[in-house]
Amino acid sequence: MQVILKEDVVNLGYKDDIVTVKDGYGRNFLIPQGKAVIASESAKKVLAENLRQRAHKIAQIKKEAEEKAASMQGISLTIKAKTSSTGTIFGSVTNIQIAEELAKKGVEVDRKIIVLKPAVKEVGNYTAVVRLHKEVTVEIPFEVVSENETIIEAKPEGAPVPVAEEPAAEAEQAEVAAE
Repeated sequence: MQVILKEDVVNLGYKDDIVTVKDGYGRNFLIPQGKAVIASESAKKVLAENLRQRAHKIAQIKKEAEEKAASMQGISLTIKAKTSSTGTIFGSVTNIQIAEELAKKGVEVDRKIIVLKPAVKEVGNYTAVVRLHKEVTVEIPFEVVSENETIIEAKPEGAPVPVAEEPAAEAEQAEVAAE
């Protein structure tokens, strides 16, 4: 089933896109929620006419998104998180925290347009993607640091583990030395 989206739908498309969805998804969710209409021939003609009339507004919105992207280009963030002694975060860093840090830098963005893949669960350097427009995205580098100052580096696999001598072995050595 082809539908015309009336608003942006996450992981599906943007407003005025013609997308193909399963019949049940379109009939039972998108259309009743007012997020889409069936893409009949007449609806496609109306959409084409509306897009032609709004071409100037769409170009202006894209230009504003590009300007905002240019202002965000040099931004780099540092996020503090509570961590274990090995550097694993209690919980994870979310798009909400990224949006708050961007707001502190003077850039207001909706948290829903920030994409973090993979999930941030350890201390380190990562990149968040901000989708300002369907054709304009910005990559924001950020570093996750620990609120705790003491982080023990995890030992690489296969590294020898120091083994303490047993107290019984020390006692035997002392007895031999005493004789």
